[in-house]
Amino acid sequence: MVKETRMKQTEIGLIPEDWNIEKIKDISLIKTGSKNTQDRIENGIYPFFVRSQTIERINSYSFDGEAILTAGDGVGVGKVFHYLNEKFDFHQRVYAIYNFRNDVSGFYFFKYFQNNFLGRIMQMTAKSSVDSVRMETISEMPIPLPPLAEQEAIATALSDCDSWIDSIEEVLAKKRLIKQGAMQKLLTPKEDWEVKKLGEVLQFGSGRDYKHLHAGEVPVYGTGGIMTYVTAHLYDGESVGIGRKGTIDKPVFLQGKFWTVDTLFFTHSFNGVIPKYIFYQFLLIAWKEYNEASGVPSLNKNTLEQIEIQLPSLSDQTRIAAILSDMDLEIEALEEKLHKARQIKQGMMQELLTGRVRLV
Repeated sequence: MVKETRMKQTEIGLIPEDWNIEKIKDISLIKTGSKNTQDRIENGIYPFFVRSQTIERINSYSFDGEAILTAGDGVGVGKVFHYLNEKFDFHQRVYAIYNFRNDVSGFYFFKYFQNNFLGRIMQMTAKSSVDSVRMETISEMPIPLPPLAEQEAIATALSDCDSWIDSIEEVLAKKRLIKQGAMQKLLTPKEDWEVKKLGEVLQFGSGRDYKHLHAGEVPVYGTGGIMTYVTAHLYDGESVGIGRKGTIDKPVFLQGKFWTVDTLFFTHSFNGVIPKYIFYQFLLIAWKEYNEASGVPSLNKNTLEQIEIQLPSLSDQTRIAAILSDMDLEIEALEEKLHKARQIKQGMMQELLTGRVRLV
């Protein structure tokens, strides 16, 4: 039964009165591995943990049992965590925390450590980023410890939440693969399709500066998405955006009133083509092949107009666009479900790992 409890003030903030504070060095052992990245073996027998989220393989193991691993230096500091209970090997700059005291649940510890270690690192440095972790940073870290039964209940609840998220991610991955296959099948040219240059069936418009405009409800698109909202618009209707400079290979479907910055082209004046169908065709174009700059990637309007595509009839364009749009809606719904699930998990962790909500 979920219940609230009385709290006490500690060095890490408020925790329940019946919880203790322990340092990691007092509840476990800590050590680093002995291997280097070049020791990895493709298709090796055992998992090999390096300083990134990617798990390599190796034919040796130096540990067999329950452990939590985290990167000791590199870009993964405070961001890479693994929990496992099996044979594995690990890099000389990866820390393993293991051999937990009898009154400590390893998975409970993993969830608390994963959720709070980066914050501890940031508290202990004046730099905005950290490239290495000292042993003391881990060993002296205080951990709140509920009674073992409560640790296990928390671990089970969070594990169930992880399983829920994993199941959504699995379905989402399958839906994306199905859509990719459908695109390849539906957009493969047939004998009766016409070959047209983009300049024959649409026009490319260029965005403009928006900083003189008042704030409003019209979205301003850049190559990375919506940047702000203003009162004016450059175009009203369905369109496809493609980067002119910078990110040149991420088409976006636009509709309604919008403005674009000068690094984003937008399409208009469609002649014998459906905008949404053009969007799906754009997803298959190898845009980087048309890059005309040695530095920042850039697309030229004249070059774009010469790109050839093959077009079915308007009715087939409409049908293909509808099928793929329905798939997109399913994917978007799953992405939203996944986002909410992750938010729920984060909220659960904040409540359960601080004892604001009790499960026992």
